[in-house]
Amino acid sequence: MIAYEGTLFRPPSEANSLILQATIGCSYNQCTFCAMYREKRFRVRPMDELLAEIEWARESLGPVHKVFLADGDALVAKARFLAELCDALREAFPDLRRISCYASPQSMAIRSVEEMTMLREKGLTQYYLGIESGHDQVLSDLAKGVDAEEMIRVANKAHEAGVVLSTMILLGAGGRQLSQDHARESARVVNAIQPRFLSTLVMTPVEGTPLGDQDARGEVDELNPVELAAELRELIIGLECEATIFRSNHASNTLTLAGVLPKDKQALLGILDETLAHPSSARFVPRWRRGL
Repeated sequence: MIAYEGTLFRPPSEANSLILQATIGCSYNQCTFCAMYREKRFRVRPMDELLAEIEWARESLGPVHKVFLADGDALVAKARFLAELCDALREAFPDLRRISCYASPQSMAIRSVEEMTMLREKGLTQYYLGIESGHDQVLSDLAKGVDAEEMIRVANKAHEAGVVLSTMILLGAGGRQLSQDHARESARVVNAIQPRFLSTLVMTPVEGTPLGDQDARGEVDELNPVELAAELRELIIGLECEATIFRSNHASNTLTLAGVLPKDKQALLGILDETLAHPSSARFVPRWRRGL
C-alpha cells in the first residue's frame, strides 16, 4: 500500500487524483506564510519505494486518470528520476491523462526547457506555481526568494516547454498600505505569464510560521472582506488574459467567484461592484467556514 509521511497537501483540482509522495517536504521551505512542510526534512524518496507503491495502486485501485506528485516541490528532483517515475506511471495506468506537481520558482529555474519538454512528453504536463504577488516588496516580505521578473522568466520557460501552468495570487499579502499596488502588479505579472489557470487565496497567519509570529505581535495588517473584495476587483480590472480559467474557490477566500477570462471579466467585475456597493448584503464566506 501507499505509506504517506506526515500531512498531505494538494490543490483543490487534484481531489480525485492518485497522490504519490515523490518527495518529502519542500526544498525551499522559507516562505513566511506557509506552514505546510515545516515539520519535514526535504528529501527525494527512493525509486524502489515509489515503484512498489505504483504496483500496489495498479493492483488495488480502479482506473487512474490523474496523478499528483507530492510534496511541495517534486520538480526539484533530477530530471532522469522524474522521467523514470513518469514512465512507470504511464505503464501502470493506461488511462492516465495527466501528471502534475507543485513547482517553486527555484525548481523551475534549475530545470531547463529541454528537461521540461521531455518530462511533459512523458506525462508531467501541469505545474502549480504560487506567484503570490507581482510586487517586489511584497515578494521580499513573503521571502519568496525571487522578484517579479524572475517569476515571469521561469514561468515562460514552462510555457516554452508546453507545460500548463496553474497559478495562485495571495490576496491581502501587501496589507492595507500596498493592497492596490499589490493587485495591479500581480495583474501585470499574470498578463506576462498568461497561465491556463489562475486562482486566489487569502493570506492567513498560521501558528508556527514567521507570519504567525508577526501576527502574534500585532504586526500583520489583515484585510477585512470588503477590503479583500476591493483588492480582487483591482486585480481583475488589470487582467488582460487571452484564455485563463479563474477561480476563487480555495477555502481561504471570502468570496467564491468563477469565470473564464476575458469572456467573463465584466460579469466578475459586476459581482464585485455590487458587493462593494452593498457590503452588508454581500455573500461573504463567514470566518468559521474558511480555512487552508
